[in-house]
Amino acid sequence: MNRLRSLLRMTAVRLSAIYLALFAIFAVILVVYVTATAATILETQSRETITEEIEELGRIYRNAGIVGLVRSIDRRARQPGASLYLVTDPSGRILAGNVESLEPGILDDAGFTKEAFGYERFTDDVQDRYHLALAEVVNLPNGMRVLVGRDQTEQERFRLIVRRALILALALMSAGALFAWLFVGRRALQRLDQMSAASARILGGDLNERLPVTGAGDEFDRLSANLNTLLARIALLQEGQRQVSDNIAHDLKTPLTRLRNRAEAALRDATRGDDPRPALESNIAEADQMIRTFDALLMISRVDAGFHPAEKTDVDLSAIVAEVAELYEPVAEDAGARFVVEAGGPVVAHVSRELIGQALSNLIDNALKYAPVDGREIVITAGLERRGDHCRLFIADNGPGIPSDKHMRVLERFYRLDESRTKPGSGLGLSLVQAVARLHGGQLILEDAEPGLRVVLDLPMDGRGADGQGAEARAGEGRDGDVAEDGIPEGAARA
Repeated sequence: MNRLRSLLRMTAVRLSAIYLALFAIFAVILVVYVTATAATILETQSRETITEEIEELGRIYRNAGIVGLVRSIDRRARQPGASLYLVTDPSGRILAGNVESLEPGILDDAGFTKEAFGYERFTDDVQDRYHLALAEVVNLPNGMRVLVGRDQTEQERFRLIVRRALILALALMSAGALFAWLFVGRRALQRLDQMSAASARILGGDLNERLPVTGAGDEFDRLSANLNTLLARIALLQEGQRQVSDNIAHDLKTPLTRLRNRAEAALRDATRGDDPRPALESNIAEADQMIRTFDALLMISRVDAGFHPAEKTDVDLSAIVAEVAELYEPVAEDAGARFVVEAGGPVVAHVSRELIGQALSNLIDNALKYAPVDGREIVITAGLERRGDHCRLFIADNGPGIPSDKHMRVLERFYRLDESRTKPGSGLGLSLVQAVARLHGGQLILEDAEPGLRVVLDLPMDGRGADGQGAEARAGEGRDGDVAEDGIPEGAARA
């Protein structure tokens, strides 16, 4: 009983019931209309035939009198057919015709009978004596009565057949609809039970659980696929939040401790009469670095969540590469590096100019920071390639690179290689670039430049993926994940 109530609460079952009821109502109306129309046509034809015979018998009566009329009716009554003929005297005794008996009162009123009446023929057998007919009664001047009619039994059988066919059709249709309810509704209810069970496991804390997808391509599969994408996105954001919380607790503990120790040192210097200004300046620099770290975390979170205010427009990526390269060229010269631009012709893509400029700035700053090797000239290449409906922005250097087992780790927030911990930075640069790639539906690829690192930002030309559900960033061969969230030249984010 509970199962039946669950089925009746389903929208699909309710819609099926409504469609069945509407179809049944329209079917009944159509059948009744067709039946009534056919019966009306047949009745009209019968009345027209009766009227014609009455007129013909009237001419015979005027020409041959009552004797000729009775003879004509007697002759017609002996012929097979659906016509009825009857002549009675003033007392009602039958003088001629093919009718043995009539319903009482039929001969009392002249004119057409209001409805079909019952009668019996002389020639009927015992099993089939009762019939229905329409007739017209004519009163003669001498008191005799003449009845001329047409049998309506076939019309009544036609109505009965149609009525039985309609009842049978509705019964079969109801049975089919009931079977469809049980089959479709039970199957849909099973799918909903599976989705409810999976949802309960997800609510229980198992974020790796996904709603079932059968591959049928129906609305349940489409709903499950969309919800699974949403769950994957939520799991990714939650994992990122957990990593950020852990990393903040771990990596920011050291600078906060340094900040506190320097404040104590400045306080001691002031007590002894020494100048506390160097310690305070060092504290300000440390605080600025922490502010930049939190700004980078905030930007990564906003981009990952798809809440970044930057709007996408059709932008020439080669112009962005050239502008960022021009912005960083003085910095490269100061660092003794040589800058090479391989932008090529214009490549227009639907992207956020601000975020792409920020990503390229981070990658260039990362290359300037970690590429130097003793005795080797630093060469940094900024370029742009187009492959089908994708474009590839890349920054390459001839630095030392990193071990292959660290390729995925460098994309994690706050992760830094051991040899990079002595250099300024917090390990958020590549995380921000990866978030920008996801926002544009692309991916971040790390490749070996032999020697050095080639970091590729692979983006679709149409800019799809603004909801942040783009392909996961993947690492080829690469290096450290600490880049330019600190030390970006002013204006790089606007490039």
